[in-house]
Amino acid sequence: MIGLVQRVREARVEIAGRTVGAIGPGLLVLACAEPADGEAQVERFIAKILKLRIFSDEAGKMNRSVQDLDGAGTPGGLLVVSQFTLAADTSGGNRPSFTGAAPAEQGRALYERLLARARALHPQVAAGEFGADMQVHLVNDGPVTIPLRIG
Repeated sequence: MIGLVQRVREARVEIAGRTVGAIGPGLLVLACAEPADGEAQVERFIAKILKLRIFSDEAGKMNRSVQDLDGAGTPGGLLVVSQFTLAADTSGGNRPSFTGAAPAEQGRALYERLLARARALHPQVAAGEFGADMQVHLVNDGPVTIPLRIG
């Protein structure tokens, strides 16, 4: 799986002018399944996201995860958005190829599995809609943006 994780002060996803998912402080997670991905990659992907220490502690060091934003157990939000374009290959010219992304049926199944696991493990999970034309609004905090690849 390919991911792009952004630490945000707030983020939301709109479809046709309607907000379908929104969070306050937390992580915006853009996720792309690849053809070889399965349940094991989904499990490792969500485990990494939940434990990724990219929130500041009292000393200003990145020592806290989304599960403990304030050091007192307060979790942040997760906004998970499918984004097959993370698999773009631009090596052959100026028009990206997306053959590195999982086929739509597999991608949808893995995205839904990712959301189910995230919701089982974390109390505040919002989402976009697989395959929809979405507008993602965010206030990147830091800015902190972390690329992930789980094989």
